[in-house]
Amino acid sequence: MEAFINTAAVVALGEMGDKTQVLALLLAVRYQRTLPILLGILIATLLTMSVTALVGTTFSSLIPDSILRWLLVVMFLGIAIWTLIPEDDDDDDDLPLKSSVSLIFTAFLTFLFAELGDKSQIATLIMAAKYGDFTSVMAGSTVGEMLAITPAVLLGKTTAQWIPLAWIRIAAAAIFAAMGVWILIVGLG
Repeated sequence: MEAFINTAAVVALGEMGDKTQVLALLLAVRYQRTLPILLGILIATLLTMSVTALVGTTFSSLIPDSILRWLLVVMFLGIAIWTLIPEDDDDDDDLPLKSSVSLIFTAFLTFLFAELGDKSQIATLIMAAKYGDFTSVMAGSTVGEMLAITPAVLLGKTTAQWIPLAWIRIAAAAIFAAMGVWILIVGLG
């Protein structure tokens, strides 16, 4: 249960103010239909996080704990720094959308490609390597992703002016840094 809860929290916080959350907001504003958008995002999230959790759990079984500990510390601190950097394409309104493609498929493809190499995917990889529990980490990362994305889709354009993205980035970076320091001090425990 610890792997599920911690992964969900890390991924949800890491997604706050991220390009995929902004992308979800743009899709909601453009199409005004939440269910197909959320379904497409959920399918893409399940696919990407499953593959990532599988790689992470495999990774953890191949590397000794002493080396894995240092890799995780460096990766958490790296993500903390990366989280502080604003996304360049947050305001990009030229999404690769075609009117002939169904909205579910459009949301799926858009998120599939947007999520590749994203902070939440890297966080999932780290958590899978830390816990070695594919099912809990995959489920936690999917729930965390959807916890961050669903409000953006449901609330649409009206919430964009109320979200202090800089503060959210700072809070998320602090949590990633704290996790890196925790592993450094306490270990993988």
